[in-house]
Amino acid sequence: MEKFCSLYSSSSGNCTFIGCDGEGILIDAGVSAKRIEEALRYIGSGIECIRAIFVTHEHSDHINGIRVLASKHGIKVFASKGTLDGMNEREIFKSKIDAYIMPAEGTEICGMYVRPFRISHDAYEPTGFTVVTPAGKRAAIATDMGIITEEAANALYGSDLVLLESNHDINMLKMGPYPYPLKQRILSDVGHLSNDVCSAFAVELAKSGTKQFILGHLSKENNHPSLAYETTRLALTQAGFEENTDYRLTVAGDLNEPVLL
Repeated sequence: MEKFCSLYSSSSGNCTFIGCDGEGILIDAGVSAKRIEEALRYIGSGIECIRAIFVTHEHSDHINGIRVLASKHGIKVFASKGTLDGMNEREIFKSKIDAYIMPAEGTEICGMYVRPFRISHDAYEPTGFTVVTPAGKRAAIATDMGIITEEAANALYGSDLVLLESNHDINMLKMGPYPYPLKQRILSDVGHLSNDVCSAFAVELAKSGTKQFILGHLSKENNHPSLAYETTRLALTQAGFEENTDYRLTVAGDLNEPVLL
């Protein structure tokens, strides 16, 4: 059985599980090791099944649990060189951790092939990831992107499932309590995707064959799950795609149910 589960997804912390045949990997570990261990038990897996953690970038909501999780359980960590440098600056490697530079061509682990693609974000060397399962299903993680670059789009087209960032509603962000420099950072080309950009790209993904969409990394202050959901659902409907027939659409939060690939 091949399954995908967004364990945590928000501006407060992110962690995704992908597994098959009793083994699995994590993409990011941005909440405490204890919460990740509990979440894995909740979905019927265990930390003992995790063979590697792949890190998208060094921001705290993606790495907070890595030092304890990787050192305590002897889990390998893979990331770009820039991300590893950023993690080292944050003293993630004070504990003994097996860390590896992610090969540009990808790597195989527990029967799955994981490949990075560069993304536009204000971190040292951020990446998204695509994962191809033994059965040939392709899942992708695409969050923390100010814009969708050509490289990112090409990596995502044709995926069976995409966890796609739908971080904020533009009007909520502009009218909200954030200081002006932070608003500008989020809206910039190295910030985060809005509901509008996410929904437009979801249509392009649906045209390429994507059947399952999970909207992720929602801002608690500048978005609502129902608003993110309706924005993408409406865009797909207007493009001629029928929900639950042509595609499935959900919004990630904490402790989501696994999705079968």
